[in-house]
Amino acid sequence: MPRKSSRLTFAVLATGAGVFSMLQSLIAPALPTVQHALHTSQSTATWVMTAYLLSASIFTPILGRVGDLIGKKRTLVGVLLAVLAGCLLAALAPTIGVLIVARVVQGIGGALFPLSFGIIRDEFAASEVPGRISDLSAVIAAGGGVGMVAAGPIVSALDYRWLFWIPVAIVAAATLIAVRYVPESPNRGAGQVNWLGAVLLSGWLVALLLPLSQASGWGWGSARVIGLFALAVVLFALWLLAEARSRTPLIDLRVMRLPAVWTTNLAALLFGAGMYAIWSFLPGFVQTPSSAGYGFGASVTASGLLMLPMLVAMFVSGVLSGRLAPRVGAKALLTSGAALGAVALGFLALWHDTQWQIALVAGVFGLGIGLAFASMANLIVGSVPPEQTGAATGMNANIRTIGGSIGAAVTSVLVTGRLQPSGLPYGSGYTHAFTLLALLCLGAALAALLVPVRRPAPLSAPAARQAPAPESARVR
Repeated sequence: MPRKSSRLTFAVLATGAGVFSMLQSLIAPALPTVQHALHTSQSTATWVMTAYLLSASIFTPILGRVGDLIGKKRTLVGVLLAVLAGCLLAALAPTIGVLIVARVVQGIGGALFPLSFGIIRDEFAASEVPGRISDLSAVIAAGGGVGMVAAGPIVSALDYRWLFWIPVAIVAAATLIAVRYVPESPNRGAGQVNWLGAVLLSGWLVALLLPLSQASGWGWGSARVIGLFALAVVLFALWLLAEARSRTPLIDLRVMRLPAVWTTNLAALLFGAGMYAIWSFLPGFVQTPSSAGYGFGASVTASGLLMLPMLVAMFVSGVLSGRLAPRVGAKALLTSGAALGAVALGFLALWHDTQWQIALVAGVFGLGIGLAFASMANLIVGSVPPEQTGAATGMNANIRTIGGSIGAAVTSVLVTGRLQPSGLPYGSGYTHAFTLLALLCLGAALAALLVPVRRPAPLSAPAARQAPAPESARVR
């Protein structure tokens, strides 16, 4: 049964997850300002984003599992305190090195996603869970949009440090409310954290994501990039072996092999590639001077406003998806969301000559993001045992991030592979990139079609011990 504090509980979860999502995109438009203010190079300034990405990719599944084992509220409060400390350190950072360390600390907040989904599953009535997960997913999706829209006005009116001072106040209030009103979840996993698995997971994620994020500067054929990719393959194989042999694996591979889980994760990988690439490159496209043959020479604030339709659409469709899921099913919503993304990017590849076309694409793509985010979370939560919720949803978020890194890296190659004498990319580079991203979203829609409507019976006794109750097997 839901607790009396359910509204405050949800408010805390939405605030924490929303702020973390906002921090992902909030600093990106302000990187040139940060570079100038802290007297550093462009390549060094990019580590403000890279450090955050790597930290979040490591801590999201690990702390999701820790929450399953020692208690989700206790872990949630610890993660909120880490985000608070990271924002405070970033606001006061005197050098780029301190700011990068602060972003690593902020990245711990990636665990807010799986912890929040797990607390919702534990603390709300079963009939409320899909709607609440959809609402939270809408907040997470919209948080990234808020970051893109708000960055310009905040930096123009105040200073880039206020990009962190504002979250300090919000997260501090959320932490105090969490300590007082969020109940400790009753469901606990058995065993202890598999630290060998955690180290190997961290290793292969860093070895994969680091070259993806830095390859444009290092060179795709450089020894560092090739060596790190090879190391990622080796560490991934060792991680699979360690998890398969562990009595208490960090990520239960049997759960990851469930049809509804692996198909949803495949869709997350492909859709994440399209989504994060658009977040990274569409503002740059509209800020390009029209003398390049495309673009509108928009300011950071104006380009953020062009993303406003995406923000509104993400939130609205995310909230509505929770109401639509009981009628049409989460699978249909995921398929529709990915298909809308493909349509929007296909339109963008063909027509991007006026600002209204950009705003239209942003709105349609936002509808797709809202539907896809909410349905992915509901499919994962509805398909795994309660004691595996944190680890499974954390891994889904990580896979989406990995897809985003791949999409951004490939898009960067297509956009910057050939430059005009002015140093600006050719318009054809953007056109090719938008076409590829449309195909990736189409692939996500096809992967979503593979999601089973109902989970089949367990195949083995060991798997049966990990299987969710019959009512959790529904993954519509």
